[in-house]
Amino acid sequence: MTPDPGETGESETTPALEKLLRVLDLEPIEENVFRGQNESTRMGRLFGGQVAAQALSAACRTVSGWLPHSLHAYFLRGGDPQRPVLLTVDRIRDGSSFATRRVVAVQHGRAIFNMSVSFHKVEDGFEHQDPMPEAPAPTDLPSWEDRAREDLERVPVYMREWMLAERAIELRSTEPPSWLSSEASHNANYVWLRANGKLPDDPILHRCLLAYASDMGFVDNLYRPHRKSGARNLMMASLDHALWFHRDFRLDDWLLYVQRSPSAAGARGFAQGTVFDARGEMVASVAQEGLMRRVPDPPRGGASEGTKP
Repeated sequence: MTPDPGETGESETTPALEKLLRVLDLEPIEENVFRGQNESTRMGRLFGGQVAAQALSAACRTVSGWLPHSLHAYFLRGGDPQRPVLLTVDRIRDGSSFATRRVVAVQHGRAIFNMSVSFHKVEDGFEHQDPMPEAPAPTDLPSWEDRAREDLERVPVYMREWMLAERAIELRSTEPPSWLSSEASHNANYVWLRANGKLPDDPILHRCLLAYASDMGFVDNLYRPHRKSGARNLMMASLDHALWFHRDFRLDDWLLYVQRSPSAAGARGFAQGTVFDARGEMVASVAQEGLMRRVPDPPRGGASEGTKP
């Protein structure tokens, strides 16, 4: 079941979305150099989707009239939410049909992220796509806040206010996040998403926001087939992120993000995603590899010899 294409976020832009739009409104400080501010977070490090969206925004500021059709990025180091992000754009190539940019995000004098972005002049051509799968309507699924409220006792106290706060991107999924479930699942996760408010008619902004939203909880797909009861002694981190834009879309309309993880091996897992609009058109594809490393259980009865408590 899919929502009516006209069922969009008709309300005015919400405070949470306004804050995100300000984060993406980069400050030019030199030719090809931009500075971005950060979202507030309780996670101790920057959200990778924020840096990806800022890097895409920086690249787009150096190309006139063309839209990005793909990006390929690597997360190099955890970002510091207390320091602005410095983004440097290298104008690799400007051709007659394609342009290429390389963006490096820096904090504390070290690269934390790099991205290659390709732009394509609009052309007509052949078209085909896989059909959109059947999925519950977004109105039939709980929101992120609903899930958090239902299992608030499982959320650390210091994170509860952040978990229940208004969000710039509304998410409704068929699969619960791993911090709320101990049941293994090999099913695809159907995630409806949209901006929490009305957006301007700027196709670059909508693509930057999808770069942001496509990383929200995506790495969790790697662990879903391995969930079990008890504490999760696991370290997870996104290693890279790739995104292809196939067709135009609006992020203040509902989009269906179909997520799955076809493989995990060697402490790394692989996730794939496909994004459809409410009319069933495939608008984007996503891929990501993530680190999924077991952490040894703490010793019983206190710290073992040679370790610090």
